Formats: sequence, structure tokens, C-alpha cells
Amino acid sequence: MPPATLEARQLDRRFGARQAIHAASLTLCEGEVLGLLGRNGAGKSTLLQMLAGALAADAGSVAVCGIDLQRDPRFAKAHLGYLPEPPPLYPDMSVNEYLLFAARLRRVADPTGAVLRAKARCALEEVAQRPIAQLSRGWRQRVGIAQAIVHEPRVVILDEPTAGLDPVQMVEIRQLIRELGDSASVLFSTHSLNEAAALCDRVHILHEGRLVYEGGTAGLETTFLQFTGAEESA
Repeated sequence: MPPATLEARQLDRRFGARQAIHAASLTLCEGEVLGLLGRNGAGKSTLLQMLAGALAADAGSVAVCGIDLQRDPRFAKAHLGYLPEPPPLYPDMSVNEYLLFAARLRRVADPTGAVLRAKARCALEEVAQRPIAQLSRGWRQRVGIAQAIVHEPRVVILDEPTAGLDPVQMVEIRQLIRELGDSASVLFSTHSLNEAAALCDRVHILHEGRLVYEGGTAGLETTFLQFTGAEESA
């Protein structure tokens, strides 16, 4: 089995009286594309925020490439790229300006070179000079993914990367996720069974804040219905 690049153990998160995440444990392996599948409101974004270090857990631990995220967040996050939903963009900046800002924020040794590589991987050259405010949602998602990989992390976490896209944009972003899996470990959330089956080596199913299933994608629709009692096959 390939080595783990992301490990979560017994994560809990409560918002007031509501237990949003219950004892969540998962492992992402090197070179793997792992899907986090669940209905809207299952807690996918909350769990990904915790895994990315954007939201503190009430209990449990996260390690990125063997580095404890709570004890050493700076070094752990150096190996981690994260795309929240919605993407953290600055509309008044051009694509070039924003990616250069992201590279410098990540303390990349060669920011200009890093931006060139990220633009090439995300096919952003033709819109590089345009203000982000003028871009379609599909292009904005590409920019969001580019900021997540500008420092060439070993782990990439994407929250609903195809949400709200038209069919052509969806196909393009799915292809980009496949390509990211060639050089990094990728964890992404979705509520689409078809998307998970097409892209993932393994999936976790999250239901009402609990990880209720971990395994392959064969027979995924039946498995999803079994564990959640709801049909989500878009």
C-alpha cells in the first residue's frame, strides 16, 4: 500500500448543540484520488475545512505528510493545497496578479516560475491578463485550483470543484482533477455519484456528519442508497 499523505483520526466538530462531525477518520494515500461523497448538508465542507486546517477540530488529529497539523501548521500546510467553496478570489485582481499574490503568500522560492507552471497546468494562459471579475464560473474554478497548486503541494483538497458549472466546464474540471492525480494525492467532495465513480480510486460516504462507508466505486449507487437512503446520481 502506498504511504499516507493525509491522515485524520477521530475528528469531532460541534456548532452549539449540533454535532456536525462525529469521530471522522480517513487516510489519503500517495498518488490517490479519494472522493468524499454525501448529500447536501452532510458535513462535507466542514470536514474538508478541518482537514485543510481552516477550521479547528474539537477533538482528534490531522497529519499532512506525517506532520501534525495542529502542532506545526505552517510546515504541514506547506504540503497542502486547498480550494474551498466558493473559491477565495479577489475579483479586482487579474489572474496573473492573484496567482503571484498566492505564490508569495506561500513563500514560494520562485514565484514567477510557479505562476507560469500553475497557469499551464490549469490552461489559464488566455485569460491571464483579465480581471477575475470578468471570468465565467468555469474559469474562476480554474483560477481557484491554480492557487491551490501554485506551491506544488503533495496533497490537494477540493471542495465541490464542479458545483454550478455547465456540462462543458464540468468535463474540463474533471479532466483537470484526473491530471492533478498524476502528481499529487487528491481529496475532493461531491454529491454526484457519476462524478465519484468516474474520478475516484476510493470513496468515503459522509451521512449526517458520520463517515459511514469507505471502499471502491463498484456498485456505488446501491451502496450510497444503502447508507444514506437517498438517491443522488446526477
